[in-house]
Amino acid sequence: MPAATATFPTTRIDTVLVGAGPIGLELAVSLKHLGADYVHLEAGNIAQTVTWYPKQTRYFSSPQRIAIAGVPLITDNGEKATREQYLAYLRGVVQQFDLPVRSYTPVESVERKDDGRFLVRTPNETFDGKHVVLAIGDMHAPRKLGVPGEDLPHVSHYFDEPHRYFGQRLLIVGGKNSAVEAALRCHHAGAKVDVSYRGEAFPESSIKYWLLPEINALIKHGQIAFHPHTEVAEIQPGKVVLRSNTADKTETVPADFVLLLTGYVQDPTLFKMAGVTLDGENHAPTLDPDTMMTDVPNLFVAGTAAAGTQQRFKLFIENCHPHVRKIAKAITGKEPPRELINNAAETFGLAES
Repeated sequence: MPAATATFPTTRIDTVLVGAGPIGLELAVSLKHLGADYVHLEAGNIAQTVTWYPKQTRYFSSPQRIAIAGVPLITDNGEKATREQYLAYLRGVVQQFDLPVRSYTPVESVERKDDGRFLVRTPNETFDGKHVVLAIGDMHAPRKLGVPGEDLPHVSHYFDEPHRYFGQRLLIVGGKNSAVEAALRCHHAGAKVDVSYRGEAFPESSIKYWLLPEINALIKHGQIAFHPHTEVAEIQPGKVVLRSNTADKTETVPADFVLLLTGYVQDPTLFKMAGVTLDGENHAPTLDPDTMMTDVPNLFVAGTAAAGTQQRFKLFIENCHPHVRKIAKAITGKEPPRELINNAAETFGLAES
């Protein structure tokens, strides 16, 4: 006899909210306050992307800009929040508003039906929703270099914390903030650090202002080795071959460990499944900036997900708060209270999406 096919229940609901990062959580607070019939799905746990940040990393933005739902984010002496402080803060927001986030519930597909509603499938349940909001972020996977040796065990696309590199030869590939911060922290932890960057110098606009003078000084005095205008040709056990992008030459750098901090890309699968048009070099979803509705009726996008894969960062937590008001009003027909949304874009004069 053929094996029985598993069947899962289908729940009819008004709104399916996908993603529980800061903006997804802020939107959930407004939807709950306005009495919306919604379900909130998250593939990992809340703020899953934040958990990938290196331990003790400080945010570039001030606490006032990344706070959500009218809940103050308080740090010692008003300093910028660390990864750990922000995660604790977000857990507190979920508890304070009793948000029913379904963690570890990945969305496997989003399908638009003939009647205009959506079927949103998870491993154990299907939701039949009138509205779908994708607040899925823009950093789902590392940007791979596609070079030999990239998958060797001593190579990583994620920097966790510096201790493991104590006394080791470490090559960091990249020239944006994550690479510079990792280089400094690993140097201070006792690693012998080399940095390979395809450009001539670190771009000031992409580096936290308090890090750039220090990294430049350490390079100038030979404490961190800098290899400008280079790209990885091959990674081998114990060494990396770098190729110049301005001359016909290569160099070999000894390396016990390699950190490829070359950025991250968005997984556009759910947008494509739903029929959303992706446009431009970022493959960003096409949307109405007044409502955040995509070109698929009743499918909205919130937060940095609206930018696609950002080549030059324009959307951050702090200038995505207005998405909450626009989407909540479009779905419920009512304005959420101002006190439930961070007004950083208005207060600090930040550009809105």
